[in-house]
Amino acid sequence: MNQDQKSMTAQKNDQGEVIKSEIIKYLRYWYWFAICIVLALLGAYLYLRYTPNIYSSTAKIKILDKGKGLELPSSAFVFNRSNINLENEIEIIKSYRIIEQAVKQLDLTMGFYEVGNVLTTEINQFPFKFVKTIPNDSISNYRQYRIEVNKNGFNVFEGASENATLIGNYNSYNVAHDLPFELQFENGEAAKPYLGHSYLLRLSPLAGATRKLKGALNVSMLGKGSDLLKLSHSSQSWTRSERTLNAVIDVFNRDGINDRQQISKRTIDFIDERFKSLAMELDSIEVDIKDFKRSNNFINLESDAEVSLTQQTMAEGQVFDVENQLIITDLLEETLGADNAESDLLPANIGIGDNNINGLIDQYNELVLQRDNFAVSGGENNPTIKILNDKLKNVKSNINASIDSYKAQLNASKQQLVKRNQRYAGQVSSLPLKEKLMRSRIRQQEIKQTLYLFLLQKREEAAINLAITEPSIKVVEYALSSGGPISPNSRNIYLMALIAGLAVPFAAIYGFNLLNTKIKGKNDVVNSVGDIPILAELPRIKGDKLVFDNPTDRSVQSEAFRILSANVNYILPATDSDQGKVIYCTSTIKGEGKTYVGMNLSLALSSINKKVLLIGADLRNPQIHSYVAHEKNEVGLSNFLHDDSSDWKAAIIHGFEKHPNHDILLSGSIPPNPTQLLTNGRFEQLITEARAIYDYIIVDTAPTILVTDTLLISRLADATIYLVRADYTEKNLLEFSKGLNNAGKLKNMAYVINGVGSSKAYGYSYNYGYGYGYGGNE
Repeated sequence: MNQDQKSMTAQKNDQGEVIKSEIIKYLRYWYWFAICIVLALLGAYLYLRYTPNIYSSTAKIKILDKGKGLELPSSAFVFNRSNINLENEIEIIKSYRIIEQAVKQLDLTMGFYEVGNVLTTEINQFPFKFVKTIPNDSISNYRQYRIEVNKNGFNVFEGASENATLIGNYNSYNVAHDLPFELQFENGEAAKPYLGHSYLLRLSPLAGATRKLKGALNVSMLGKGSDLLKLSHSSQSWTRSERTLNAVIDVFNRDGINDRQQISKRTIDFIDERFKSLAMELDSIEVDIKDFKRSNNFINLESDAEVSLTQQTMAEGQVFDVENQLIITDLLEETLGADNAESDLLPANIGIGDNNINGLIDQYNELVLQRDNFAVSGGENNPTIKILNDKLKNVKSNINASIDSYKAQLNASKQQLVKRNQRYAGQVSSLPLKEKLMRSRIRQQEIKQTLYLFLLQKREEAAINLAITEPSIKVVEYALSSGGPISPNSRNIYLMALIAGLAVPFAAIYGFNLLNTKIKGKNDVVNSVGDIPILAELPRIKGDKLVFDNPTDRSVQSEAFRILSANVNYILPATDSDQGKVIYCTSTIKGEGKTYVGMNLSLALSSINKKVLLIGADLRNPQIHSYVAHEKNEVGLSNFLHDDSSDWKAAIIHGFEKHPNHDILLSGSIPPNPTQLLTNGRFEQLITEARAIYDYIIVDTAPTILVTDTLLISRLADATIYLVRADYTEKNLLEFSKGLNNAGKLKNMAYVINGVGSSKAYGYSYNYGYGYGYGGNE
């Protein structure tokens, strides 16, 4: 296996150990988990037992396009579709106005409740006839009435009053009272199933009931892109919730219908008012047209123009005819005035329009023919011819006279025709101006007529929309209730209780461990000090027996110290000398168990037939005397250090009968200057002499962070056992001891962890503090 594989395997093993240690850390408190789970489940049961059930009702509606209605094909907006803003519709549904109308419709100012032994549950209505006799406006504050059904009738209590209003025979209509309602059972038999039951009536002001429903009603869109709305309401009575939702839907629908109808009504009213003014304007225009036609003597502009042009043309033709007659008459007159006119025939039928002249010409031509005939046979002097000539003269004279008369007549006619033609020409020339004036009047009339017809069409549209107003919504689903209560959910409650039963102790333990800055065991020490060896983890011993005085003891404590005594040898330097080994027991602060460990380590070494001396070198606060039932101020180390004439061997005591190889040198009287005593050379002399006598010299020294006593004599040790105590020693203090080792101030230092597995620091103390000592030179 290569180095990388070994590293990965070691990392996996470390992770497994970490997980295992974390699990074990919590499992040691299993009883707290069990207690919390039981309490949480019991609390969940009580909560479910005494919490009223809440039921949820839902309904679904679709908002119809309010822009749609009946529009005739001529409408310019026939293809227009308005967009529906569902957020606005939701706000309208939940508006105070809509909710208030629903509250009035269902009279939700009344709340009905049945009183149980533990719970008071809301119900849809009372099991007896109930009629409220006061209007909602008169309910200005909240009221409560308790109604008890007994064998004689009803007892009604108002609020917290103990004075009841008695209603006999279950009929309040036959009893004088001032209650705001009437109560009645049909008969006594109908009341029997409810004897002993109590009910509550709660009257709320209209504003309060409206706000309550507004807060309880929930309206939401079914999903993105959907045009459906979901309405939901929850209460203790699913029947009441369904009625409430259906009432809100009905009110909202009617409100939308009323809005459309109001628009149609206002449209009709506006058009009717406009009709009045349009009718007056049309009448005015028509009268103006009539007066204009009358003043200008025409009925229709086109026909009058045609008549005028025709009359003008006819008049011009008549003038032309008269002028032709005059020309023909002048030609005839010239013919009559010729020299040979009497012997020549006159032209006949030349177009003269006078019959008298034409007759005279015919007569004249007959006489000429007769004369010419007689002249051929009888000669010019024939009397007949003379008679005929005379007749011709007379006829010719008549013709001339007739011609003159006819010409005079033609000239008179020509003058009249010319005047009339001029009048007709004037009429024709005035037609454009009349047409312009007439067109402006007709245009105004057509505009008003078009507007009148448009408004009439719109009025019909509005009238039809008013008559066949469509609903504003489509109900997809009327209110439906869930099969079971939505709250409390027993499964979720029990699940949450179980989770809480696990989470609370877990969080408490985690929080305690997180906030607890004290070491727990070996891992904490290893993580802080690195490669400094750890000789043993000593379990916490409960009870008064802190020292095993029997060398053959097989207790956990004795075995732990035997292991420690064996491990100590691994940190002692190898030497060929037979001199004893000096082992210091020290710590950072008081209370970490250095005296306890030093005592039991010395006994463990003594139990394997080693000659051991235990020295109490903590001159400031000695504790060894408490383990062997001796006085604190007995002669000991301090006396030897102070008095050059004293012998330390004389101060040796034997504290344990079963440990004959175990000697103890107590600390002696507490001196004022322990530092000077430890450094005057006498302590080094003692150690040198003891090495020659004992296999092991165990020295109980002072804590290192408070005083320098231990550091001053540390060079005399072969090994130093540094005590830390689980659940007592702060983790940051390990840096101090680590620094002492790295600086070489303590020889062959190794840690011993005391009190492993304990949940509390056990209760003995050195009473050390930052004022450790007695104020002498140190």
